[in-house]
Amino acid sequence: MIKNLLLIILISITITGCVFNNQKFVLSDKNDYTIHEENPNLDKNLITNLEYKAIVSNNEYKKILQKPKRNLEKEEQLAYIEKALMEFYSEWKGVKYKFGGDTKKGIDCSAFTQKIFKEKFQLDIPRTTRTQVKVGTTVKKSELKLGDLVFFKTGRIDRHVGVYIGNGEFMHASIKGVKVTKLNKPFYKKAYWTSKRVIN
Repeated sequence: MIKNLLLIILISITITGCVFNNQKFVLSDKNDYTIHEENPNLDKNLITNLEYKAIVSNNEYKKILQKPKRNLEKEEQLAYIEKALMEFYSEWKGVKYKFGGDTKKGIDCSAFTQKIFKEKFQLDIPRTTRTQVKVGTTVKKSELKLGDLVFFKTGRIDRHVGVYIGNGEFMHASIKGVKVTKLNKPFYKKAYWTSKRVIN
């Protein structure tokens, strides 16, 4: 009788093991055992108290929130300024220098900068270099932005002006005509005077 009872218990354990061979038990936060589904045919009602781990930690989430947002309006403005400057330069590239001139037959440096701001940005600035240097906000050479005016003392009384176009370059009406020049070119690096921001 006892042998038969032991045999029945052994068979029951074997059957139970077959039923749960595709399932595993995990310890939940509530210290009770719950079934984790690996068998797609398992009854959904049997799955309770499942734990879900976050892909991003709390610290990583805080860092994401603290990242500065892109200033799209500012980026669009800079893109517009760059396009306007390049369009103007394409129109005037190679035009000869002429003191007092303001046409494509010949133009001087201050007339060139005056036309840029008038035609591309609808801004009126004075006609001469000595008066243009008095407008706008003074900016450091290291903080130049697209469209800033750059001034030079090219002689005892001579003054020169151009427009910064980024990447350490400025466009201007030089004695060799309208061209783009590096700010760190020895002559202009030594002659650099100041910079002014007219476009806010």
